[in-house]
Amino acid sequence: MRGWGGASPGSDSLGRVDLPGPLVAPEWLREHLGERGLVAGDVRWSQGGYTLTRVVEGHVPGAVPFDLDADLAAPPFHGPGRHPLPPPEAFAATMSAGGIGERDAVIAYDDMAGSVAARLWWMLEVTGHRAAVLDGGLAAWDGPVETGRPAPRTPAAFTARPWPRELVVDAERVAEAITSGVAVLDARAPERFRGVTEPFDPVAGHIPGARSAPWESNLDPKTGRFLSPERLRARFEALDAGEGDAISSCGSGTTACHNVLARRLAGLGPTRLYEGSWSDWCSDADRPVATGD
Repeated sequence: MRGWGGASPGSDSLGRVDLPGPLVAPEWLREHLGERGLVAGDVRWSQGGYTLTRVVEGHVPGAVPFDLDADLAAPPFHGPGRHPLPPPEAFAATMSAGGIGERDAVIAYDDMAGSVAARLWWMLEVTGHRAAVLDGGLAAWDGPVETGRPAPRTPAAFTARPWPRELVVDAERVAEAITSGVAVLDARAPERFRGVTEPFDPVAGHIPGARSAPWESNLDPKTGRFLSPERLRARFEALDAGEGDAISSCGSGTTACHNVLARRLAGLGPTRLYEGSWSDWCSDADRPVATGD
């Protein structure tokens, strides 16, 4: 393995590799895979729930598997929405059990162009840990692939840190933000935003005043990788959500993190996360619902 010796120009004083930013190319991960303090996080998830089968069939060597439902969220509605943030102590225990320590850098990937991996990135980022998303996800990975169940890792020290109140909002603060003109960006598919269909929640539609900003539009449709910072900035400026505050929402607070990441890449921000998102908003019959564009 590389990186166990003295520090190099691309590493910190302890010999751990530095991240180039919140997004890394497959080529970068292939070059640095195996270096000290660098861990891949497999965050694949499907509508039917998590299964280890896909991880066993093939994963980035040394990857730690994470279950969105069990590891990166509290049980549904044990907090706002279907994927409420887990208690900080529970998240810390998950990372520790995965052998991920305080100073480790985690490269999160999935097979959905980062739409789920961005959730792990966000959770680590806002608690002061080093993390990035693999651009293009597993589909873009052209490095070695490991099969079989990942070997258990030695537990590591990982301190619980509270979710920052200034970056996480609830329904009341979303309503206040819209009234004051803050952009609320809805990362769901356009047909869900319009209320044409709703496969997960009991009510279809969107938060009145929110703007449709589907996460897929952050990507180049040909490559499945993120657009350039310039094109991302133009995308959000077209939504009247360029400079200044913004709130990112989706169905349950997961793919909303993709828009948070995209705005970071575009040099925009700050972007707050509506933790419960639409699943929380529509759970209260007294809250207004909009449909259409």
